[in-house]
Amino acid sequence: MSAPAANAVNTQPLDLEAYEALDLPTLGRRVQAVRDTMGSRLLILGHHYQRNEAIAFSDLQGDSYKLSASAAADASCEAIVFCGVHFMAETADILANRPEQLERRAGRRIPVVLPDLAAGCPMADMADIDQVEECWRQLGSVIDLDEVTPVTYINSAANLKAFCGRHGGIVCTSSNARAVLDWALARRPRVLFFPDQHLGRNTALAMGVPPEAMPLWDPDQPELGGNTEEAIRGGRVLLWRGHCYVHQFFLPEHAAWFKQADPDVKLIVHPECMKEVVEQANVVGSTGAIVQAIESAPPGTRWAVGTELHLVNRLKEAHPEQAIYFLSPTIASCRTMSRIDLPHLCWALENLAAGTPVNVVRVPDAIAQDALVALQRMLEVSR
Repeated sequence: MSAPAANAVNTQPLDLEAYEALDLPTLGRRVQAVRDTMGSRLLILGHHYQRNEAIAFSDLQGDSYKLSASAAADASCEAIVFCGVHFMAETADILANRPEQLERRAGRRIPVVLPDLAAGCPMADMADIDQVEECWRQLGSVIDLDEVTPVTYINSAANLKAFCGRHGGIVCTSSNARAVLDWALARRPRVLFFPDQHLGRNTALAMGVPPEAMPLWDPDQPELGGNTEEAIRGGRVLLWRGHCYVHQFFLPEHAAWFKQADPDVKLIVHPECMKEVVEQANVVGSTGAIVQAIESAPPGTRWAVGTELHLVNRLKEAHPEQAIYFLSPTIASCRTMSRIDLPHLCWALENLAAGTPVNVVRVPDAIAQDALVALQRMLEVSR
């Protein structure tokens, strides 16, 4: 891989430990110096749930897929640093280095750097490829697999996206899950939806799929995910036992308390919340939809927001003309997202500029090829 900086002379990566001893103002100045030097050749992506010190230096902020797609479409970008989690960096690599993009750049790859490789997604980890393939095998002993479309949430590993690509399946985001399930159920009578049970259940319920047609597959159960053959045969949307631990903090009693305390407050929640919370909400939507709803609301609007704390706090700061409350009395922040702090960001950027890139996330070609098929299906459905 060629170095992004023309004057790179180092041959060994810079040591992270030295950065952890620096104060935040110093780190901030050094991060900005790399941004100034690399200019439009560098894109720093900041997910909505990221801590403020990383968001402050990001070129683009948003949902995971929007960030990846925007970076991949940037003609001047030569390197991506993703302030997010591992599956997001994988998606960025797949899109930025897809075959037509490599051809346009004469084979030159865009490195995608995750400042801390320990920044993972617990929800994504709740479904691994071995578990999904075993589920698929067991389902095939009860029903015709030609009747099943696998659908994976974007919050999943690249090899699960590839599984969907190989088996006629598709990827979804929290904003297009309805369109994706409409597409999937129009083609085949059943869907296997993973890894987030709540997004799948809330979306299917809104489409009129009855709860009894949504058996829950527990990968820790040895036979049929803990279901009977009858339940599997009667299932239309087979849900995976996975969840976002952050959105699990929002409980039905929290929603009920706000509605009782202030009848004019609007509850706005992410569809990763449990259905008993979603049923009480005025608005249900992705992080992007939550931001848009609050940005477009008239002054004086009061909101109780059920999503990650960093985003809610930024919305409070950006919209003092509105009253914005956090739906849970318990702090609900994404601990793994918060691993991307200023020492890690500065370390990753200075190594990139020095020609010794660290933590480059590269999806193997065969997996990327199949995952891209599932992602492209999603793009076609969402147009």
